[in-house]
Amino acid sequence: MGRVIGVVLAATVAASLVSGAAATDRAAAADGGCGRVVTARGTGPTQAFAEVQGFADVDASSFAVADIACLRGLGITTGTSPTTFEPGAFVTREQMAAFLARLWRAVGETCGGSTQAFAEVQGFADVDASSFAVADIACLRGLGITTGTSPTTFEPGAFVTREQMAAFVARTWRQVVRAGCGDETTVRAPATAYDFAAVTSLVQEFVDENALSGAGLIVVQGDDCVIRHEHWGGFDRDRVSLVASSSKMISAGVLLHLADDGLLDMDAPVADVVSWGSANPDITPAQLVSNSSGLIGLAFGIPSPYYCQFRLDEALQSCAEAIFTTADDDPDVIPPDTEFRYGGAQWQVAGAVAEVASGRTWRELIDEIYVAPCGADSLVFGSPFEEVFLGGSTHAAVSNGGPSPGTDVTNPNIEGGAYITSADYGTLLLMHLRDGRCGGDQVLSPEALALAHGDRIGSVYSGDADGPDTGYGLGWYVDRESGRLTAPGAYGTVAWLDLDDGYGAYLALEADAAVGERLAEQLIPVIEESVTGFADR
Repeated sequence: MGRVIGVVLAATVAASLVSGAAATDRAAAADGGCGRVVTARGTGPTQAFAEVQGFADVDASSFAVADIACLRGLGITTGTSPTTFEPGAFVTREQMAAFLARLWRAVGETCGGSTQAFAEVQGFADVDASSFAVADIACLRGLGITTGTSPTTFEPGAFVTREQMAAFVARTWRQVVRAGCGDETTVRAPATAYDFAAVTSLVQEFVDENALSGAGLIVVQGDDCVIRHEHWGGFDRDRVSLVASSSKMISAGVLLHLADDGLLDMDAPVADVVSWGSANPDITPAQLVSNSSGLIGLAFGIPSPYYCQFRLDEALQSCAEAIFTTADDDPDVIPPDTEFRYGGAQWQVAGAVAEVASGRTWRELIDEIYVAPCGADSLVFGSPFEEVFLGGSTHAAVSNGGPSPGTDVTNPNIEGGAYITSADYGTLLLMHLRDGRCGGDQVLSPEALALAHGDRIGSVYSGDADGPDTGYGLGWYVDRESGRLTAPGAYGTVAWLDLDDGYGAYLALEADAAVGERLAEQLIPVIEESVTGFADR
């Protein structure tokens, strides 16, 4: 592919990122870069503009003059010499990797080191340690922008075809939008606007004192997007964790999405959807995902039909039917909306209802609602708890990262079976902060978010969740004093949203609930001070 075409495509991405009002500082910092280019493109770029950028061989009549100047201004290209760009030359794969990795860094993201070992870790044996682009190629491999010409080769000296170029640029654009969290017009503010030094040291001390394998933390803000993403110990951005009950807000969102689409009425009996619903004719989807159905929650002494919720070799539909129709729980079932009973089999029933209402499997629903529109590629639901319980390990299922994305698990654990990276969980929190949108896609309506975030058990039946100061919405605990929403998990994950201050955070540990919540309690005021400038202690 010619250097001009490659640069135009890369510059289009760059120009989009600095064309909004939020990009003023970045455009100025780029020595005139794309901020001026975007303005110039409507009236026709001038030769003087190209000359300012220093490339004497770029003709004023070139359709790409402003794009070349844009990338020069952003430091994405330095030319083939200080005064030449050679616009008619062809682009090699390693040159293209350099262009795109520099673009990734220009929007404030980071890549790994520049050693041959780093390239080897990425799997490309034909990338020489002396290549100027070794770190850039490894960066793109790590981001999933390139997979190579084979699992072990990149062919750095080969020319880039137009279709390869389209794939590279489109994948880079998706990654940048995910990192920038918004739509095509919103750019993330620089993270240096916030001081997270106290957060960094607090987490490091906690990890050391508790001999943890590591930790991950992402902090997102509705306007500024991802404002902190950090890892400690053995954790990195690719770490996939089993989030246990931090899955609940994800699962509740599936049902709310179906309600937005008119496929499910959250307040109508599930008997309207599933043939076996008549066994408990008054229970509704909203009651199921607010732990208010009256079925037995996560308690000892549950009847044997309920145990299917933990078994991998079951089917979700038959498991839910067995739970809903058994007479073994009759002595302990109470009328819905009379008592908060956390978790358990009622969530399997909710998942089965969602499948029937939509005509899709749970995996298909997760892919369509979250993975595709939000780019949450790591998100997948498994059924790990039989292994965890019978294996005697609190986190045995995490070490293998869960089932591969796209795998059909016949009986996914709806309340606690999600596996996800910190980056992708942060993307879902951003959706909650941005009126239910992932980029240009409306995942949840504002009305659905209000239901998820509201204290349903308090407003419907004056219920409490674990004490008078705590309510519960749909998948979220509600702190009635601060208004903060939390979604803690059994293995040390904690997610929270502060809607008043417009930020959210997700903490990933691989420990237990008590350890995770203890660290979260210490972090919340420190992060709040970092985000807002003061702490509500």
